[in-house]
Amino acid sequence: MFIIPVIQVIQLSFTNYNTITGSMSAAGFSNYVYLLTGSTSEYFYQALGHTAIYAAVQLTFDVTLALLIAVMLDANVPLKKFLRASYFAPVVVPIVASSLIWIWFYDVNIGPFNQILSWLGLPACKWLLSEKTSLMSILIFSIWKGLGYNVVLLLAGLQNISDSYLEAGRIDGATGWQLFWKIKLPLLRPIVSFVVMMDLIGAFKVFTEVNVMTPDGGPLRSTMLIVNYIYELAFTNGRMGRASACALILFIIIFLCTLLQRKLGGSKTVDLD
Repeated sequence: MFIIPVIQVIQLSFTNYNTITGSMSAAGFSNYVYLLTGSTSEYFYQALGHTAIYAAVQLTFDVTLALLIAVMLDANVPLKKFLRASYFAPVVVPIVASSLIWIWFYDVNIGPFNQILSWLGLPACKWLLSEKTSLMSILIFSIWKGLGYNVVLLLAGLQNISDSYLEAGRIDGATGWQLFWKIKLPLLRPIVSFVVMMDLIGAFKVFTEVNVMTPDGGPLRSTMLIVNYIYELAFTNGRMGRASACALILFIIIFLCTLLQRKLGGSKTVDLD
């Protein structure tokens, strides 16, 4: 289920396999050369650049907001169970269904987002229809969609922190901020590292919401991410060899990013002296 498809992708990346004509011939490294330095390599780098921006923004907001919400839910706030369920609800909604709902939210004429802007006296936004705002619009959706999962993980980590650590800090005169920064956050480091790693991998592999909300890469290919580009090469252009080479390049990028993240996010012990 896993090893055989991976071997086939590696083999296909060194062939000139056209799914439209059914022809296949050995190509060596020409597919990689085409992607990196060919006449249309700008499309590859454009998709890679969009993906890097998408991953950086989503990772920053996802982890920051999830940690903030988890800390608030860890306190004694009213309606804690209701709020926890509300934040997690978007995670269980099928992504295609939620994408279609958000397409209506973003509708230029009847969408509620533009109606809110109108009530505030602000100009309407084109959202998914403009190359300047289309990627931002999908980012807003993705952050909303995945936030609850990270909140649950971080909240579970906060609630598993022993009260003895916090009590020791209070005895030493630590403030609420010092308790969080010096005790809670270091003890949360393994979970934060896991959340960052999963978010990073997910951001580089995002496909469905982009394909549903902005088909064919959106206006002026402004939402063409790397997985959408792989899909275009394989199933629109019929260039399965080039698509396989692009998929392997993506694998190498994710693998290196994951190694770097694990190195930078290694666990540290908490010094209570």
